[in-house]
Amino acid sequence: MSNERRLMKGNEAIGEAAIRAGCASYFGYPITPQNELTAYMAANMIAAGRIFIQAESEVAAINMVYGAAATGVRAMTSSSSPGISLKQEGISYLCGADLPAVIVNVARSGPGLGGITPAQGDYFQSTRGGGHGDYHTIVLAPKGVQEAADLTFEAFDISDKYRIPVLVLLDGLIGQMMEPVAFPDPVDMAGLPKKTWAVGHKARDKRPNNHVSSMNLDPETLEKANIKREAHYDMVKKELCRYEEMQVEDADLVLVAYGTSARVSMSAVQMARAKGLKVGLFRPITLWPFPYDRLSALADTKGRKFLSVEMSMGQMVEDVRLAVNGKAAVAHYGRSGGVIHNDEEVLAAVERMLGA
Repeated sequence: MSNERRLMKGNEAIGEAAIRAGCASYFGYPITPQNELTAYMAANMIAAGRIFIQAESEVAAINMVYGAAATGVRAMTSSSSPGISLKQEGISYLCGADLPAVIVNVARSGPGLGGITPAQGDYFQSTRGGGHGDYHTIVLAPKGVQEAADLTFEAFDISDKYRIPVLVLLDGLIGQMMEPVAFPDPVDMAGLPKKTWAVGHKARDKRPNNHVSSMNLDPETLEKANIKREAHYDMVKKELCRYEEMQVEDADLVLVAYGTSARVSMSAVQMARAKGLKVGLFRPITLWPFPYDRLSALADTKGRKFLSVEMSMGQMVEDVRLAVNGKAAVAHYGRSGGVIHNDEEVLAAVERMLGA
């Protein structure tokens, strides 16, 4: 990691991190509020001797990712909410073919075209697959520009390791805000592990040709493939759950939040503590796999309550309830439509729940 820090927008930092991680091919289509990411890749991928294509649509872009990923190179796309919706069929194809790829969603408000302001209403779409069939994507949720860069850089390794697409989910505020960020040294692309499963040619690779496809017309064979993939997902759940905790040890109330909501909640925790209220914060970093076990353990403390703070009408709160499993009271506080809550609003919700 270099000691040099650069003041960059989140979108630009993600682009730089992807290039340093060895992204060989980027395929995108413009949509607010992630356009700076596409522009950064246009300016820098070609200069680095990599492939950049602005596709004719989001549908075309994700299918280009499929083709590139099948050859074994590191491939990436990015978009925002409705654009990600258009990519869902291709994402399902990627998962059905067990192909690694990195997909960035700089989320905006919805549903429909909605607005270009930040929101967290894409949680269900991200963590429940979003497309057709039985599959998951790994979902990473940064809280700031540095972490957006770090998680993007790591997303390529994670995706290659598990052969599952990784979705980096951040709201538009993190994509647009500027913070100092340091980057790791670029990877040696020639030194990346060889992907023996990738498509190839006998004359070049000195091995049998591989066929990469998500199609399987035999029901019994397809079911066996889905069962095998589900077992693989179970392994990921055991190995990859990540979270951050802040003053949860003695907390009477634990806020659960990610992304911008977590940043606001951190300030609300400090304000609550200053007033003598025992409040903590639990921040999932992997939204899938979700850290159910740790939240469940926190719910074992008698009388403890949980408040899910989201920029949505209430989506992650369902996972919080699943984790707590009736052992503690769970409530939701959220804003929607692109409205960003502030720390005083969250503190007021805390006080109501604690009866303070």
